[in-house]
Amino acid sequence: MLAAQRVLSAPNTRLPRIADPRFGNDPFALGVASGQPRPQSVVLWTRLMADPAQPGGGLPRALVPLTWQVAEDEAFARIVRSGTVLADPAQAHSVRVQVDHLRPAWRYWYRFLAGGIASPVGRTRTAPAADAAVDRLRLALASCQHYEQGWFTAHREIAELDLDAVVFVGDYIYDSSNRRFRLRSHEAEAPCTLDGFRARYATYKRDPDLQACHAAHPWILAWDDHEVRNDYAGTFGDEDELSPEAFVRMRSAAYQAYFEHQPLALDQMPGPHGVRMHDRFRWGRLADLWMLDGRQYRSPQVCNGGQVAGGHVRWHCPALTDDQGTMLGTDQERWLQGGLRSAGGRWKLVGQATQVSPWGLPGPDGQPLVYSDGWDGYPAARARLMAHIATHRLENVVFLGGDVHRHVAAQLRANAHDPQAPIVASEFVTSSLTTAGIPETLMSLIRSSNVDILHARSDERGYMQVDVTDRSLHCVARATGFPVLAHSALHTQARFRVEAGRAGPQRE
Repeated sequence: MLAAQRVLSAPNTRLPRIADPRFGNDPFALGVASGQPRPQSVVLWTRLMADPAQPGGGLPRALVPLTWQVAEDEAFARIVRSGTVLADPAQAHSVRVQVDHLRPAWRYWYRFLAGGIASPVGRTRTAPAADAAVDRLRLALASCQHYEQGWFTAHREIAELDLDAVVFVGDYIYDSSNRRFRLRSHEAEAPCTLDGFRARYATYKRDPDLQACHAAHPWILAWDDHEVRNDYAGTFGDEDELSPEAFVRMRSAAYQAYFEHQPLALDQMPGPHGVRMHDRFRWGRLADLWMLDGRQYRSPQVCNGGQVAGGHVRWHCPALTDDQGTMLGTDQERWLQGGLRSAGGRWKLVGQATQVSPWGLPGPDGQPLVYSDGWDGYPAARARLMAHIATHRLENVVFLGGDVHRHVAAQLRANAHDPQAPIVASEFVTSSLTTAGIPETLMSLIRSSNVDILHARSDERGYMQVDVTDRSLHCVARATGFPVLAHSALHTQARFRVEAGRAGPQRE
């Protein structure tokens, strides 16, 4: 049998190898996951763990062999790929296997085996061939899963859907706590070290609904701030918490732990200059999807006084007119602009962490009040992106976001603050899965002050279903009340569609 795989890197061969591992507990307590669906490949993930309360998961500093299998049936009667990979303690005994030579647009089942124990079975699927005619693309859009503020009930529902992929746009873990909203507890205080971040991911990964959602669908991921620290910007954090040098060390630990716990591509291992998180996926001739990194390369938020990160409500902030501010960094901006121009798919989907459309409020003297951490705090960067879409007459551009803890449908104009400017793109922002939103009284003021926001509710939690066909894109906002309890049921809060060739969502 052909064992078509690519492993991350050569393990440290000086370490001992446990040829026949034995585990007192289930070594697959963190489940399995798949991601990065391409026409002929997919990435499989798991992490061995003997005791989540112990550093390193309670495993010895040794290499542990795992067998992986990919089959065309759930019973594994038709295994099509298999192989062996070594779990390295340098990566917390996590493994990523990029399985190649698979069939495009095909469903597969996969599992791992170690010490005579089989992992849970995962289900995944590959993307269609780049030139394939595709009838439909079905996605779930999700974000902001604060473990302490609710149960991951939405993941339970997503796991039961017939989807091509889950698009997760940030705040997979939360570094922080809020005693006011706590329903269940993190394992410790805010993590600062690699062991601390590993323990935080283990807390989240043990949630059964999150595990089920990972096992049911391939995931495509972007990150935001809480995977490191709230509102960080590039290599800058809040100077009151850590020195710049200490923040960079903590960020490196956070990036390493993120990589160890996600089904990322094999060339995304953290290095001295960070991690390549931006990526592009294609779904035949139907759609292209860009996933953006809005944290690693951004300028510090304006009017903070020096190179200090942190989002604040700003009023009379002259730096907001600075045309040098960037959310994505120059190289990523150019990469996205070039990709949008050359895209072969009918639909151009842009996954990124937050809300692109304006949502500021008029101040007492008419000058706007804006929150500096979002795109409103980077107006020049937003203007460059919208101008590029308008100048090149790009059609069927839809932005998919999260972060702001509300369901949003909005239209995007060539000039964000000119109500007479042409509408050039559409936007859907998913609410948080669990994290509390802003008061609905404030949300009503935001809605009434921003005419391009067609729908916005911050009082409910949930996710969005995105269904793309050649003629239209449909978005269903699924929601439930806050806090999300283990027995909470979701309902449909709103439905919108975007017709091909006509920018802007329409209510259904």
